[in-house]
Formats: sequence, C-alpha cells, structure tokens
Amino acid sequence: MAPSARVADAIARTEASNATDKTPLYEQILADIQAHAASSPATADDLNAVADSLFGNALGVVSTRAVLAAFVTTLNSLADDALSLAAGGHALVLLSAQPPSSFADAAADLGALVADAHEADEDFLAAARALAAIPLDGPQRKVDDAERARVWVRIVRNYLEVGDAAAAETHLNKLRAVAQPGLLRADPELALHFALSQARVQDAKRDFLGAATRYHEVSLSPTVAEEERLRTLGAAARCAVLAPAGPARSRALGRLYKDDRAPQLPEFSILENMFLDRLLAPAEVDAFARSLPPHQLATTADGTTVLARAVIEHNLRAASRLYDNIRFDALGTLLGGLDADAAELTTARMIEQGRLVGRIDQLTGFVYFSGDGEGVAGETVNVRTRQWDANVESLAQQVEQVTNALQKEFPDFVAAHLAV
Repeated sequence: MAPSARVADAIARTEASNATDKTPLYEQILADIQAHAASSPATADDLNAVADSLFGNALGVVSTRAVLAAFVTTLNSLADDALSLAAGGHALVLLSAQPPSSFADAAADLGALVADAHEADEDFLAAARALAAIPLDGPQRKVDDAERARVWVRIVRNYLEVGDAAAAETHLNKLRAVAQPGLLRADPELALHFALSQARVQDAKRDFLGAATRYHEVSLSPTVAEEERLRTLGAAARCAVLAPAGPARSRALGRLYKDDRAPQLPEFSILENMFLDRLLAPAEVDAFARSLPPHQLATTADGTTVLARAVIEHNLRAASRLYDNIRFDALGTLLGGLDADAAELTTARMIEQGRLVGRIDQLTGFVYFSGDGEGVAGETVNVRTRQWDANVESLAQQVEQVTNALQKEFPDFVAAHLAV
C-alpha cells in the first residue's frame, strides 16, 4: 500500500527542501502521523515511507540518529503492536543494510519494540530472534551487565515457550557469565527470573532433580505472589516425582513433603506415597499424568515415558523395603506387567548406579535386597566385606577355643585325630 497523500506530499517537500538540517521537517511529519493515527488507515505505510525517505537521502549520521529517535518515540506513543511489527520491522530491515555501529541505539530500541509486539502476539520464536539481534556490544553503545542479563533472560524465556531447550541453554550460559552475586542482589527481579530460567531449562532437559531444587527455591521467594509460589511448588513436586529413584530423589521428596504448603498441592498424594516408599497404584499414576505438560510426557529412547520409568523405579525401591528377595518374574508383575528380563535389566541398572542396594543371582532368577535401599552400592559392598571378615575371624576363634578345651579333656583323642 501507498502512504496517505498528506504524508507523501510532506515527504516530497522535505526531500526537495534546501534546508541544511532536515531533522525538524521529518520530526514534523512524524508528529503529524501521530496526530492523525486514530483516523488514518495508512499509518503503517506513512511510517514506512518516512523510514524509506530517511535512508534514501544522505542526511548524515547525526541527523539520521535524531530522526530515528523521534521515529521510535512515535511508535512508543502509538502503543500499537501491529504497527510496531509493520513499521518497526521495516525500519530494522533498512537498518540492517547500514554499518552496524552507526545506529546501534535505534536498532536496540526498535528490536525491543518488535520483540514486545511478538510476545503480545504469542509469537515467542520471533520475539527471541528479535531480542537476539539487539546489539549489546560495540564502540558506539556501551551496555552494562544488568541490561545484557535482562535481554538474555527474556530470550531464554521465549525459547522455552516454544520448547527449544538447546537455544535457551545457549543464552542461559551467557547469562550465567554475568549473573554474579552482587548483580543479582542489586536486582531481585532479575535474580528471580534467572533462577526460574535455570529451573525451566533443567526441566526441559529432563534434569528433573536439579529442576525440583530450583523450583523449590523460587517458591520460597518473598518477592513472588502467593499464588505463583504455590504453582512453582507444584512444579517442584512434579519434577521430584519424575526424577530417577534413589537417595538424592528421596532427599528432594523429603524437603517438599515437609514444606507446610505441600498438602495444598494436587500432587501431594503421589508425593507423600513416594516419600514414604509406598507402592503406587495405576489409577493414582494416571491421575498424576493428566497434570503433566507435554514435554514431561515425552517418550524416551527405550520407548517408555519419563513418568513410566520413574514409577517403575520407585515401585522397585518400594519392593526392596517389602521383600528380602524375590524372583524376577514375580517382580515384573509387581512393577506393572514387566517381563522377567525387563525387571532384571531395571534392577541391574539401579544397582550399578548406586540407587538400589542388592545383588542378583542369575542362576536362580532371584534378586536379594540389602538394607533400607539407601546409600551407595560400593559403600555397602565394603560394609558387607568387613562383616564377612569379622564373622570368619569369630568362627576361627570359636574353633580354636573348642580345640583347646578338647585338648585339656581328651588329649589322646585330639592327638590321634587332629589334622594340622
């Protein structure tokens, strides 16, 4: 579409003017566009025409910067997301053809405007890309660590909204480099978004144990509204349930279970049963699954879901509290219909990783559980070895005592039958 006749004429007069500084003329055009924006259907085309004229005529860097500042101010005052996308996006395309350092401030301001509009439109990928294009370094624009961090945390949040955990982590690593304790203490809101971003990236990458810890920390922040704190506590509970079964997960469950707010959560029932090492019923697991977001229901490489694996491993640990030993076919039935081989493979993996204490007898098809299931397997083996050594030593001492007693009472018998 073409600009309105009023603006086209004003631009033509400005371009033909012999004025040494045309900045006031362009500013007057922008003021006129702003005044007629409510009644003009061509506002976006009018702004685009101003931008085209600005870069089509060699006004000089200083004058162009001044007009661009007025252009950004006009867009801000109009506060129209569609207008920001149309006119702001067009101006950014024109700026991309200019030397990068010449108009860095205008590029940053327009990038932020366009990103705001994309976020309002829920086009989070476009918003992340617009923010990533904002110049944060250069000789003409000095940006402090706090401003960099605020841009990067927005990029992380937008990439997470579209499920791109890899891109989010890339910018989170940049954020970690500048998010020093002093900076975070000076900006509590930034500290909160940083912690939440870390939790969400860990959650998206299925580092559920780390995510549970981060979410719980955020849920304790006094700067967060009570409703949001409870929602974040629920996210921590879901991640703890999905984490690999083992001592570390038990500690995470314990911290959440002892939180005074936990009974208010819909996830409290399964959280309590897991913390107390109770076997989980299929109906309870199905109800919990309905509360999970899509990425937490994704299928893993072996064809199972994260939840299914977490439940199987939890029920295996719960079985270790109920049984001293059990055949793998019976264990598979207990774990929800697994065959004996699958039950053995899961058990072996958990023992190997130190998340379950026991030993497997493949000849008989039994698993023998040891202790209360806590601790590291290697440490338990050392304890068992020391116990075995002590028992052997005690037996040898008792045999020696019996031999000495026999020698006293029946010396001839012992001399005739003792084999040395």
